[in-house]
Amino acid sequence: MLNRRTMLRHMAAGAGAAFSLPLLPNQLMASPTSNSTPKRIIFFLQNQGFDPLTCIPDGMTTSGSLAKANLPEPISALEPYKERLHIINGLHGVHTSPSHSAFFGALGGYRGGDGVPPSASTIDYELSKVLPETLLPHLCIGMDSIENMTTKPTLATLSASGAGQPIFMYSNPNHLYQMLYGGISSGDIRRQHEARSNVLNQVEQFAFNKGRALPAADKQRYGQYVQGFKDVNGLRDRLDTVADHLRKFAPKVDERYTKPQFETDWHDVLLDLGISALTSGITNTLTIASGRGEIFGAWKGLGIQQQGHNLGHMDQPDNPIWVKIRQYNSRMLVKIMETLESVPEGSGTMMDHTLIVYTSNNADKQHTSGANWPVMLLGNFDGAFKTGCFTQLQGKRPINSLYTSLLRASGVDCDRFNMSEQLAKKFDDGNGPLKEVLA
Repeated sequence: MLNRRTMLRHMAAGAGAAFSLPLLPNQLMASPTSNSTPKRIIFFLQNQGFDPLTCIPDGMTTSGSLAKANLPEPISALEPYKERLHIINGLHGVHTSPSHSAFFGALGGYRGGDGVPPSASTIDYELSKVLPETLLPHLCIGMDSIENMTTKPTLATLSASGAGQPIFMYSNPNHLYQMLYGGISSGDIRRQHEARSNVLNQVEQFAFNKGRALPAADKQRYGQYVQGFKDVNGLRDRLDTVADHLRKFAPKVDERYTKPQFETDWHDVLLDLGISALTSGITNTLTIASGRGEIFGAWKGLGIQQQGHNLGHMDQPDNPIWVKIRQYNSRMLVKIMETLESVPEGSGTMMDHTLIVYTSNNADKQHTSGANWPVMLLGNFDGAFKTGCFTQLQGKRPINSLYTSLLRASGVDCDRFNMSEQLAKKFDDGNGPLKEVLA
């Protein structure tokens, strides 16, 4: 297994991972061991909450099959995929304090807040460590207003590799394209890629030289920054070695990248890049943050003029604005599934070995206590999860128990994720994974 990364803090390029071992071109795709199959996981978090009435079919108050149910309008695009869907209601996250957002706590299962650093790693990072090796084990992309994505092309509010170690997410698709596919591009993209590469190489050497003169007490900390630049440069070089393979998967660059009319143009191409990173085998863990884990976000491309925090103060059920946003999310989920379904893998397809987790970074609504945290699962992760059903829980088990289930399905023997016995006595009525979701 790869020796996973040391967090590169404050890196303008937004890199959040370091890699110690090179992979050969024929090892790019995540390859299984004799007792496992390639697996991948996608987290999709929409900000401002996920009201259960926007996903639970009318009349369903107890657990049961979705076969004869009609999905609500906001997620109607998923109707043809009900056999792959599992809707979960009744988990809680009161211990995360998710009022405006739980921030890192949403995927960490611990107390979060605006400006509060992560207190431990998040579930997406932990899963990236145990899934099959790839060049970029974990990729985070963030969708926001065009102004925010332009002025703040990277942001760290949702994923973390450890206490005080946030992982940056990409929000400018041009930067992400350069990182993934700059080495196989031509024209301006190629020139920008080479110029940026030269700068990063110079910064790495400059930082190394300056660090040698530091007092011993500061060398270790400074060395982490130097290592971060070295790792980013090494990743770029390794991507260049598999250029022929990557050419088959690189999305076509059009005016949506360089002249976006609306922020949804960038949302769409960011999704394309995330999907291409999965299908090419560059990564096996993708985190998508619509609203970037905060309280902002805009969808003018859907005809929605309201944006930001005001959206959180609107009731979601039967609200035409939120119906449009959730339908847009659902179409994105369908695009992910259909693309992965089209790629053969083993005796089936990539989707057969994939799980998509859709939820919000602040439970059911804005200004929530976190007493109810709805989640949708799509796919079965190579048969590990039940599908085609609705599960109603009683609000006595935390989101940590779902994350424990994900780890168990990935081969990790654990009973609790980021929750001490003392906290569990107060916030968890059980122990171990959720038996209601595992097959």
